[in-house]
Amino acid sequence: MSSGEADLYEILGVARETDHAGLKSAYRKLAMKYHPDRNPGNAEAEAQFKAISAAYEVLKDPQKRAAYDRYGHAAFQQGGGGQQDFGDLGDIFETIFGSAFGGGAAGGRSRPRRGADLRYDMQISLEEAFHGKSTEIEVEVSTACETCTGTGAEPGTSRRRCELCHGHGKVRAKQGFFVIERPCPNCHGAGEVLESPCGDCRGEGRVDTVQTLDVEVPAGVDNGTRIRLSGKGEAGPRGAPAGDLYIFLHIKPHHVFEREGTALFTRVPVSFTAAALGDTIEIPGLDGEVHSIDIPPGIQSGKQLRKRGAGMPVLQGRGRGDLVIEVMVETPTKLSSRQKDILREFRETETGDECPESRGFFEKLKGAFSA
Repeated sequence: MSSGEADLYEILGVARETDHAGLKSAYRKLAMKYHPDRNPGNAEAEAQFKAISAAYEVLKDPQKRAAYDRYGHAAFQQGGGGQQDFGDLGDIFETIFGSAFGGGAAGGRSRPRRGADLRYDMQISLEEAFHGKSTEIEVEVSTACETCTGTGAEPGTSRRRCELCHGHGKVRAKQGFFVIERPCPNCHGAGEVLESPCGDCRGEGRVDTVQTLDVEVPAGVDNGTRIRLSGKGEAGPRGAPAGDLYIFLHIKPHHVFEREGTALFTRVPVSFTAAALGDTIEIPGLDGEVHSIDIPPGIQSGKQLRKRGAGMPVLQGRGRGDLVIEVMVETPTKLSSRQKDILREFRETETGDECPESRGFFEKLKGAFSA
C-alpha cells in the first residue's frame, strides 16, 4: 500500500494521540532503519523511507496534523484534469489555515515559515530559586544543516525557478465562474525547486541534533517563571529563522519552608514554658544567615511572627520579602516526678486569669446550658 493510501500514524507505528516528541522519536528510528545509505539498491527500503518522511512531514506540523486528523488524505488532495480543478474542501483549508499549506501573500511566492518554539521543563530547589544558578541543559532540536548551510541544496548545486508556476509560487485554477489562486503543488509556494536535495537533510535544510545550552536562572524565580532563549528553538525550513526555546521552572518542595510570593513560611514548635515566659529562637535562613526572632510571653499556638526582609529576593528588583513563622506550642509528654510536682503546685495557685480564653469559653458554655 502506498503512503498516499495508508494511515500516516500506522506508517510511523504510533498511536493517534502520540505527542510531538513521540512522533519525532518514532520517525528517527524508522528513518535510520530504512535510509537509502544503509540499504543500497533496496527499492523497497527506499520506498518505505519516502513514505516515512512524507508521513512525518505532515504530522510534525500542528496545523497540518489537525487537518489530517479531521479530513484524512482529502485535506491535501487536489483535483485532477488539465485545468487543475480544486474542490470546495481546499477552499475551506485555505480560509482556515492560510499559509499553513505553503501559501503566502496573494500573487507572490511564500516565505519559509519560522521554526517552531520549544518548551523545556526544569526543576530547581528552593535554595537555587533564592540564589539563582548557572547551568547547562541538553535539548533535542532541529538545527540548520551544516552540509548545505540550511539551504536544502546539495553543495555545488542551487535552486532553480519552478517551471510550473514560473517562480511565482502560485497557480490559478478555474472553478465554475471563479478563478482560484493556489500555492503551486510543485514547489509548495516557494517559487523554486532544488536541482539536487542535500543528502544529509533530504532537502529540508535542517537536521535533528542534541544541543547543549547555557542557562542563567536569576534569583527570585517562582513556579511557572519562564525563561526565553531567543533563536534556540526549531530551525526554520530552507534557512528560515529559528523559533525560541522557553524554559518553564518548577520549584521542588522544601523540607522546612513554604513559599508564597516573596514570603517564606515555616511552622516552629516552642515549649510551653517558652510560650508562657517568652524566649528568643534562631532560624537558619536560605541566605545562610541565622535570624533571631523574639517570642513574646503568653504567645498562643497559631500566632504568626514576622521577620522583615528575611524572605525571598524580588525577581529582577530590589529588596526581599519576609520570613513568617507560625508558632506551635508543644505540650510536654515526658515529665519527671519533680516536674509533675511543680506543675501541681502551679495548678493550685491558678486563679483563672492566667488563661482568659479557656475561662471565657467555659463561662459561655455554662450560660448556654442555663438559659
